[in-house]
Amino acid sequence: MAVDSSVVDIAKFNPLASNKFNTRDDVINACLGLFNSLLPFFSPGKARVQLDASTSTWDRAACDLEGWARPLFGIAPLVAGGESFDNWDLYRVGLKNGTDPNHPEYWGQVDSMDQRHVEATALGYALILVPQHIWEPLDEAAKRNVAAWLITSRDGAHAGNNHMFFRVLVDLGLRNVGIKTDQSMTEEYLDRLESLYIGDGWYRDGDDKGDTRRIDYYNPFAMHYYGLLYAKYGPSSDKARGERFKDRARKFAVHYQHWFADTGANVPYGRSLTYRHCVVAFWGALALLDVKALPWGIMKGLYLRNLRWWATQPISRYNDGLLSLGYSYPNQYMCERYSSTGSPWWSMKAFLPLILPAEHPFWSSKELPLSDRPCTASFSIPGMVFTHQSGHTVMTVSGPETGQLMRGVPEKYNKFAYSSRYGFSVESDPLGFKTGAFDNMIALSDDGVHYRVREHCTEAAIAGDKLFSRWYPWKDVRVETWLIPKSPWHIRIHSVSSPRDLSTIEGGFAAPRTDFNADKKETGPASAYVLSKFGDFSGILDASELTRTARMNAPHGNTSVMFPRSWVPQLLGEVKANVPIVVACAVLADPDGTNGLKDWSSPPAIPTVGELTELFSNDGIVVEVTKDYVAGSGPIAP
Repeated sequence: MAVDSSVVDIAKFNPLASNKFNTRDDVINACLGLFNSLLPFFSPGKARVQLDASTSTWDRAACDLEGWARPLFGIAPLVAGGESFDNWDLYRVGLKNGTDPNHPEYWGQVDSMDQRHVEATALGYALILVPQHIWEPLDEAAKRNVAAWLITSRDGAHAGNNHMFFRVLVDLGLRNVGIKTDQSMTEEYLDRLESLYIGDGWYRDGDDKGDTRRIDYYNPFAMHYYGLLYAKYGPSSDKARGERFKDRARKFAVHYQHWFADTGANVPYGRSLTYRHCVVAFWGALALLDVKALPWGIMKGLYLRNLRWWATQPISRYNDGLLSLGYSYPNQYMCERYSSTGSPWWSMKAFLPLILPAEHPFWSSKELPLSDRPCTASFSIPGMVFTHQSGHTVMTVSGPETGQLMRGVPEKYNKFAYSSRYGFSVESDPLGFKTGAFDNMIALSDDGVHYRVREHCTEAAIAGDKLFSRWYPWKDVRVETWLIPKSPWHIRIHSVSSPRDLSTIEGGFAAPRTDFNADKKETGPASAYVLSKFGDFSGILDASELTRTARMNAPHGNTSVMFPRSWVPQLLGEVKANVPIVVACAVLADPDGTNGLKDWSSPPAIPTVGELTELFSNDGIVVEVTKDYVAGSGPIAP
């Protein structure tokens, strides 16, 4: 658990806490429960859901529309699957008023690159699945307004990433209710979406007109999710494309299972983590198409165990059942500029498999554990290596990233390691070099106040389960980093060259910090570890040419996405001007502190830079998502 249950009753802060998530009925109850918590917040005209006075970078109307539209991602398949829903009148009234330019609750004109494109997709989805509830009862004037609003949305320019699917889904919905659209525009977007495909199931979430190196959860809960919906509901004349979407999703499923720990928790990585259990929408989308990418019991287990894990986290704002902005607890530090209080209801996409009857093998199969997958899995396209350890899964990474339009990009994409138990931290003070979390990062400073971390890899490569990156925190400072899994440890080696003196801080995993200074902390001349009251172990051991100083740091509250307060074991060092230096460390984290203490006494051997350079010269393959290189271009130069 993320907080001390002896002090705080977790169930007060999670609307799913009493749900066992064993059956389809349990999932139905979760879907309806999350929706019902919104009922008191519908506006008088029923077209908006306003949860508080805060907002995102988008206007008020767009933010209020999020809370109104996003539940349809769960409600529509629920009803299409034969279950009842008592609030269609509310949605019909809201839809009529929200699309009426003369009504006070009008949602507003949909401009190009508008947030409203996202919510139009939820409406398109509902028109595909349940037009008899949300379209057919409308009068003709209301139908004209709804169609005009959706057509304006689909006609505008969309971002050159997964957003292009929004036009596609809106078109499918409009077609299903007899509204014709310009299909050449849809074909253009479908072709561009396919150009984002890299291979072996992986997509970039962005094309040459935008960000080309982003690989994150938008692969499963957007690119593949929408692609599978197209394969199911798209025109019969385009079945070949639908088959391609299915084949790619089947391949990705084999990789995606590694993003989940045996505990059910997924590895937090990338943007939009506030969508939480949306990460399992992919498994339901596979089931919708009867794509048995893994045994049914395996997919069912991945799905249900993740929902159970979320049921243990304090993810609601108060005791009102409303999902909060944040990840495992309310936390706006880690949110994006587009996140509003209605945003978390994108998680309703997880309820897609409710469209399937109870006798479908996704529901009727016996839930199975992940007993047959390899303990280590390496993927050269995204530059990711997963190691499955007792109690958590660790992902080391070099390659994916995104543009600076997102908040916290270095923390969300470019840390050295991410864990399903320990997550990552987002820095809260750009002038806080001395107090920064820097978990699974090395931070460098030339003034002791400001700092730089790995923001962009100019080169990235993989050799087996080992990763390499070359990056420049300043134009004249070069860092080469090697990441080497040695389960339950991982090794980091950095070669640093700088024309001026630098200070460095490198951190291990952020572990939970409990009350009354109850956690055991040990700091030696070149190592530090903490044994949390919750049982978690986190330590970092220096193996540098010149020994670094160790400390235990307590970062600012709410910086970790997993724990409101945390400890980070750190190493502090110096880089002298014009004197290249190699620093190395071994990092260990274990949710079972007893095992952690035992393993702490047996650190792994550290390879030399020469050995690693030779390895990557012979066997290193450029990470294919890396923009500056051609996919499959062969060994990387030392």
